[in-house]
Amino acid sequence: MKILKRNQLIILVISLMLITAGYLNFTANQENIMTSTIADRNDTTIGDAELVSTIPHEENRTEETENNITVNNEEEKDIAATETETAESSITDTNETVQTNSEDYYFTTSKLERNTMYSELLETYQEMYNNTNATTEAKSEALTKINNINNTKNAIMIAENLILAKGFEDVVIFANEGSVSVIIKASELKQEEVAQIQNIVSRELNVGAEIIHISNK
Repeated sequence: MKILKRNQLIILVISLMLITAGYLNFTANQENIMTSTIADRNDTTIGDAELVSTIPHEENRTEETENNITVNNEEEKDIAATETETAESSITDTNETVQTNSEDYYFTTSKLERNTMYSELLETYQEMYNNTNATTEAKSEALTKINNINNTKNAIMIAENLILAKGFEDVVIFANEGSVSVIIKASELKQEEVAQIQNIVSRELNVGAEIIHISNK
């Protein structure tokens, strides 16, 4: 009876030892599994984090750089086009201004030179007329020249004003013996305009239409 109880006790102790060893082994395995799982998760998380934080940033920077370059190129093209248009417009305006000033200068200078010539002729003939040593015939001729010059000046002034009244910008008339030149400031002259100018000049200067020469400038 005692022998039986002793054997049962030994078997019980051995069973407890086996159960304890199995439990410890199970617990150790669970810890290893958990440690491995956490390590795998950390590696995955770190790897994903690197991919997420690095790759999209690089792509965004590349796209932003390309967009900035495109925008800058377009702005530079627009600025260059604007500057070219401005320069061309400025050159055109300058050329038109120079041309207009040149034409104005021609008409102003021509009238001034013509009037200066008449003034010098009048002064010359006036001196001849006032010369006490001049003969009566010389004085009479000088007086005739003076009257003719004054009449021509007045006739030219009236003719030019009448021509301007027709809508022309400017006109200058040169009257010489046997020839009258009329220069009109206009891009072109129509046939009816030429006829009007011819009639005015012929009437006011008392000359034939065949000696009147009309041109535009």
